[in-house]
Amino acid sequence: MFPPREDAAWKLRRSLLQVTTAPQPVRPSRLLVILAFGVIYFIWGGTYLAIRFAVQTIPPFWLAGCRFLFAGSVLYLYVRVRGEPPPLRRRWLPATVVGALLLVGGNAALVWAEQRVPSGVAATILALIPLWMVLFDSLRPAGPRLTVRVVCGLFLGLAGVGILVGPAQLWGASRLDIFGSAVLMFSAMSWGAGSLASRSASLPRSPFLAAAMEMVGGGAILIVLGLVAESHQLHWQAISFRSVAGLLYLIAFGSLLSFTAYIWLLRFVSASRVATYAYVNPVVAVFLGWAFGGEVVSARALLATAVIVAAVALILSPSRQTEPSAEHSKNRVAELLPSLQDETESNEGA
Repeated sequence: MFPPREDAAWKLRRSLLQVTTAPQPVRPSRLLVILAFGVIYFIWGGTYLAIRFAVQTIPPFWLAGCRFLFAGSVLYLYVRVRGEPPPLRRRWLPATVVGALLLVGGNAALVWAEQRVPSGVAATILALIPLWMVLFDSLRPAGPRLTVRVVCGLFLGLAGVGILVGPAQLWGASRLDIFGSAVLMFSAMSWGAGSLASRSASLPRSPFLAAAMEMVGGGAILIVLGLVAESHQLHWQAISFRSVAGLLYLIAFGSLLSFTAYIWLLRFVSASRVATYAYVNPVVAVFLGWAFGGEVVSARALLATAVIVAAVALILSPSRQTEPSAEHSKNRVAELLPSLQDETESNEGA
């Protein structure tokens, strides 16, 4: 016999009650937390140099597309094998839109720009992602208002970019490519917009499944772009060992290991602390580019890096206000309600 409609509704109410009363997960050891931070600080910081090596003989869209399509497929199969149910078909469109903002407008633009801009400079400009996230979030009808501290951070960050790409009369000679720098600014804006869109998009409950779908959707778009725009640039016999090594690093360490550590940290550590990677990565990237990539680190670049890191630190500094537990429970219910409603609809249609 088919279950009555009341069973599905009752199951939804019971699930909501369990969400609001469920105990917090057991806190991991301090060593695991430190190791996870080390991953998102240093391994993610190394992706900028890996991109520079990989894009030397692999066209940008092909590079980003292969990276995310492969990594997303592996992650998707992993979460399914671990028991995650298949997503509803209507979840694929918002996941692909978010993936396009993050991976096409965000990462692929970064990959393209690193053909013209040093990896350390690219990482410095991409450190402005929190700046754009805060600014875009404040533009929403119900978004938070900009505080004096955040506004100061925004202007300080823009001043850092001005130092980086400003005229030689003010800050000394520079060979920085202006168009490449503009593309990097677009990359930071697109990644910030995609990060905000992922909060309200109709995605699966599991963050790992949602991330896998975003990578598969965004990677598929990039492969299509590669077929259309870069088919004449892809020469398999010309791909160097260094480029292959960079691509493998991006897949294994940049997409799978680092992203997994990032998602894991968000479960146990405040978002403001996790977001500190945004101003540690540029320092790591600048050092690696100088040590292993032969990149020249000018006084202008060091000054701009220091100013932008200070701006991001100012924006990400934690607020003194704490969120009440009742509001926290309400937010957890709001996050889980779409997936619970999907389960109810499935039961009703059985």
